[in-house]
Amino acid sequence: MLTSSPNASAGSLYSIEDKRQGNQISAPEWFTAPLPDVWLDGELWTKRQNFEDLSSIVRTQIPEEERWREVQYMVFDMPDAQLPFEERYKNYSNLIGQINTEHIKAVKQQRFHSNHELSKHLQAMVEKGAEGLMLHLATAPHQFGRSDALLKLKPYFDDEAEVIAHLPGKGKYTGMLGALRVRNQQGIEFSIGTGFTDAERANPPPVRSIITYKYHGYTNNGVPRFASFLRIRENVEDE
Repeated sequence: MLTSSPNASAGSLYSIEDKRQGNQISAPEWFTAPLPDVWLDGELWTKRQNFEDLSSIVRTQIPEEERWREVQYMVFDMPDAQLPFEERYKNYSNLIGQINTEHIKAVKQQRFHSNHELSKHLQAMVEKGAEGLMLHLATAPHQFGRSDALLKLKPYFDDEAEVIAHLPGKGKYTGMLGALRVRNQQGIEFSIGTGFTDAERANPPPVRSIITYKYHGYTNNGVPRFASFLRIRENVEDE
């Protein structure tokens, strides 16, 4: 999540800040110049499944002009503690419309009246390469930090992999499993360090066993994103 705001120490200049990491992002002046004199929340975006390239662009201290031409600022909120989200949505949509520039866009919000409608939309977006949806309660006031009024809805995929090594745990997991090193059916090797109970860390799936894991899409190198252990597959020899 990114916040754009007036920079009081720099007169009319504006800043874009990474709220998750607390880092200032060095955007070109032409990119920030059209930003209005109000607080906005949003994300920098190029295209789906392009996180590594985008991260490379925005983390460069001296912005590369041509690469920044690929980036858009997708605004999804206009913080105001007095207004519910549906009113804030109208306000930021109107404001971005008035700015009328190609690289600053208002994220379109949709209202769903049933789980069936929501599921169909989620499936359609996943088929286009999206990781999932953000659900925002229309009547919710703006809140900083985590809120039950803003939820992530993500499907997950699952696959199987062979355990090729046990990686030792650290801290509270010292003497137990830290992560499994696995090789999936595509021949990609990676580590899985989440999804285990303490009992499973004490007695992990043996090397050469087959496990099922869940994940959310792939990195540019074909590695499953956010892989998490689900279960060990039983009776492999009989299948």
